[in-house]
Amino acid sequence: MVKKIGCEIMHYDCLIVDDEIPLAQSTAEYFNLFGVNSSAVFDADACIEFLKFNTVDLILLDINLGETSGFDLCQSLRKQTQIPILFISARQSDDDILLALHIGGDDYIRKPYSLNVLLAKVKVTLKRYGTKKIDFYEYQHLYIDYSAQKVSIHGQPIQLKSLEYKLLCYLIENRNKVVSKEDIFNHVWGDHFTSDGTLNVHIRHLREKIEEAPDSPTLIRTVWGIGYSFNEQSS
Repeated sequence: MVKKIGCEIMHYDCLIVDDEIPLAQSTAEYFNLFGVNSSAVFDADACIEFLKFNTVDLILLDINLGETSGFDLCQSLRKQTQIPILFISARQSDDDILLALHIGGDDYIRKPYSLNVLLAKVKVTLKRYGTKKIDFYEYQHLYIDYSAQKVSIHGQPIQLKSLEYKLLCYLIENRNKVVSKEDIFNHVWGDHFTSDGTLNVHIRHLREKIEEAPDSPTLIRTVWGIGYSFNEQSS
């Protein structure tokens, strides 16, 4: 189930994507008992929706997801993120394992699995990939606390909607580069079907919240016919 409190993005250590609902729920509950903040969804669409409103450090992904294959979901996710994806599946063939690793999976864990062994693998993976996290970003009057996922202007906290926050972070991640609308649709919204109008509204609202003069923006620049750029000038 997607969790959203107000307009704040929730952060999780682990997201379990598995159509075996009791198993997914019990695994998430077990992880939570041992300090790995986890949630579970049960199909590909729910996973995509979850990631619109939440961030995660690792995904446990089943291959069989009803009408959708975990392989297809993995390939879609790899267009947006490089966070670790560990496949969990009852399928035993070497071909499945090789395919899972070839398309971007970081490991393949066979069902039935031992919860304590799976937890150990998850903790090791989180530790390995978590060492390079950036805690904050600061430029001029803008400050972002990534760990708390909060944004401040001149030291005063502001409220960003979840997609506004993801949009801002993606532009900053690619600062001083021109980011095409297509890239923004894929990485922020997670699809190709978002309209230019929707993006324009989010850009306008974001500028109203972070720019000193929203009508003459200096941070988020429009590159006509292409997309946008977060402009960070060297002093």
